[in-house]
Amino acid sequence: MQTELPKDPVMLLSVINTKLRDYYPSFEKMCEEMQLDSVQIIKVLERIDYRYDEGKNQFI
Repeated sequence: MQTELPKDPVMLLSVINTKLRDYYPSFEKMCEEMQLDSVQIIKVLERIDYRYDEGKNQFI
């Protein structure tokens, strides 16, 4: 069962970065465990000029 995420890009950013900070060592691992569409998340966050930084493990 896929996790329901916010539709609003800013809210999505907040939720994703919080989960990355508190629970997951990487975006890939988070998407795998939560059964999320990583490509879709990346597309939405790119619309507000955020990209995943592997070293910081967050979208910046």
